[in-house]
Amino acid sequence: MSEWRTIRAADFIDFNPRLNLKKGAITTKVAMDKLKPFTKKIPETEKAEFNGGAKFCNGDTVMARITPCLENGKTAYVDMLDDGEIGFGSTEFIVMRAKAGISDPQFVYYTAINPTFRNVAIKSMVGSSGRQRIQQSVLEELELSVPGLDEQRRIGAFLAELDEKIALNNKINDNLAA
Repeated sequence: MSEWRTIRAADFIDFNPRLNLKKGAITTKVAMDKLKPFTKKIPETEKAEFNGGAKFCNGDTVMARITPCLENGKTAYVDMLDDGEIGFGSTEFIVMRAKAGISDPQFVYYTAINPTFRNVAIKSMVGSSGRQRIQQSVLEELELSVPGLDEQRRIGAFLAELDEKIALNNKINDNLAA
């Protein structure tokens, strides 16, 4: 077991990292309405022409930045793209990427769905009623308590395995109900 340390979120997570995707490119799109509340997997995508929006790749976490989607738990882990593919989605996503050698992609996802992280995001929202958005700068300055990279990988893998078992159980239940 490793020592945990306190680190600023911006030193642990790349927020909205830059990716190059040419306008007009046909690639995978994730619409906000396709994310299911409190569900890791992205259940449905479409191929569409890129004309703007948040860009992401496998291993990234996408989190809704707008009300009520954030409060409803719309945060997902990107793992359905082809190798090397860049996908895109709503401009209302914050994309979070693990920093090489510092953070683990799975652990970043589980950090993003942690109630403490989510509550800070929700409380930071500003704007007119019904159109409030997260202040990303507040998230970037958030102090996180994190283990070393090896421990992050173990924790992330363990939680991912639990999520897979829950998803399988839900699928079995859906089949039984049909």
